Amino acid sequence: MASEVMKEKCVRAMTNSENTLLTVTSGHTYTILNISFCETGAAAETFDLYLDPAAGSNDTYIYKLQALAASATFEHTTRIVMNAADVLYGRTAGSADVDVVISYLDQTL
Repeated sequence: MASEVMKEKCVRAMTNSENTLLTVTSGHTYTILNISFCETGAAAETFDLYLDPAAGSNDTYIYKLQALAASATFEHTTRIVMNAADVLYGRTAGSADVDVVISYLDQTL
C-alpha cells in the first residue's frame, strides 16, 4: 500500500569530508522540501551540495562553493526529487562546523 509521510533528517557538524546527508531506500521516493545549513563555528565557510543518482559515480552539483557567513543560516527551498538508491552528499571547503536539517516527503510505491 502506498503512503506519504513527512520526515526530517538532522546532520550535526557537516565537515570537509564527504558527508552522507540522505539516502533513499528501496521502494521509496523522497521529495526534499527544504534544507537548512547553519554555520555554528563562528567562521565564514563555503559548502558543496550534490546528488549521486542511484549511488553511481555521476555526482550532480546543486551548490558548488556556496558562501555561508559566520554564524549564519542558508536555506534551500526548491524541491528536489530523489529516487531509490539516490544519495545526497554535502561537504565544506575547509574545517568547519555546519549543521544540516532536511525536511522531506517519503513516498512508498
